Amino acid sequence: MSYLERFSLSRFLSLESAGGILLVAAALLAILLANSPLQHYYALLIDTPVGIRIGDFILNKPFLLWVNDGLMAVFFLLVGLELKREFLEGELKQLKNIALPGLGAIGGMLLPAGIYIVFNHSDPTAMKGWAIPAATDIAFALGILALLGSRVPTSLKLFLTTLAIFDDVGAIIIIACFYTSNISAAALIVAAICIGALLYLNRSGVTAKRFYIIVGLIMWTALLKSGVHATLAGLILAMLLPMHPSNDSEPSPLKSLESNLHPAVAFVILPIFAFCNAGISFTGINAHQLLHPVPMGIAFGLFVGKQLGVFGMCWLGIRLRLASLPHDISIGTLYGVAVLCGIGFTMSLFIGSLAFEETGINQIVDERLGILLGSLISGALGYAILRRSLSKVAA
Repeated sequence: MSYLERFSLSRFLSLESAGGILLVAAALLAILLANSPLQHYYALLIDTPVGIRIGDFILNKPFLLWVNDGLMAVFFLLVGLELKREFLEGELKQLKNIALPGLGAIGGMLLPAGIYIVFNHSDPTAMKGWAIPAATDIAFALGILALLGSRVPTSLKLFLTTLAIFDDVGAIIIIACFYTSNISAAALIVAAICIGALLYLNRSGVTAKRFYIIVGLIMWTALLKSGVHATLAGLILAMLLPMHPSNDSEPSPLKSLESNLHPAVAFVILPIFAFCNAGISFTGINAHQLLHPVPMGIAFGLFVGKQLGVFGMCWLGIRLRLASLPHDISIGTLYGVAVLCGIGFTMSLFIGSLAFEETGINQIVDERLGILLGSLISGALGYAILRRSLSKVAA
């Protein structure tokens, strides 16, 4: 099966493209509420404490953190399932098909982070946000591609999807390595036992998803208490869920869970996340706050760093013959999609919440300003470039 003929992501692409529209609507609604007389009720909603108590065990968090720690774990579970399936039986089994998006993902993470560091190297607190512009929002980016209709070649969608998946895995690694605090050895031991239990289930040929989900929930709770970010539970669970059923008459556990999660993630989880995290109040914002090194580093990292990093590494890989450009993608089209990668919205907001939730920097400057600015300019320019370059190809 060739790069152009790959069909395994078709449902994913269509759902995420439609989900991008919901993301935009949810983000705009949050901004409108945060700048309206209803601002108090919006803040009250996301700050409402939600608790679970079982005997002496208490889990009590604001609704916003349930979204960021809980719902985003489901998102990373879906990313992990998609990645595992593609590596086991998709095009990612072949090195030649992952080289180009892989190189783009590396450049698209390193250069934006470097630009942010240049802006904020003298401020140790601000430096905690270095990874914010390294992310790409797959739902928004694919939503922009969907606006261009049938002119967009399948290979271009698959390139962007694969790059964004690698980007998300990179974000998971960054979160695990750099955004952990107050490590609890006891909770980590419980999480390790859960991983052992998942391995045992996998090796024993158990294919019933309910057993994996139950152990996964316990692991998520343990990681939540451990200081290691709980979203990692989603990726770990995905890696240990069986791909093949116990007999041919049953569906694949991995594929069936992936199929069930797609609508929930695209149409519920990501829009809720956007609604809860995008509510920026513009009251009292002045030029000093807008031009602060944090939002400027993020905006320039997303807009300048992403396009130069993605396109530069892909161009270098093609010139060195480490990767090849699909025949229906021109250099202009490749550059347009590289600009589109500067839409960092969902993952950038998520990493920003991890970086600054305990530092108090958001009392001085709101990093979300840079995320929205960089993402908006990248989306608009990327759309314009792709519309022009795809029109030339069609002509």
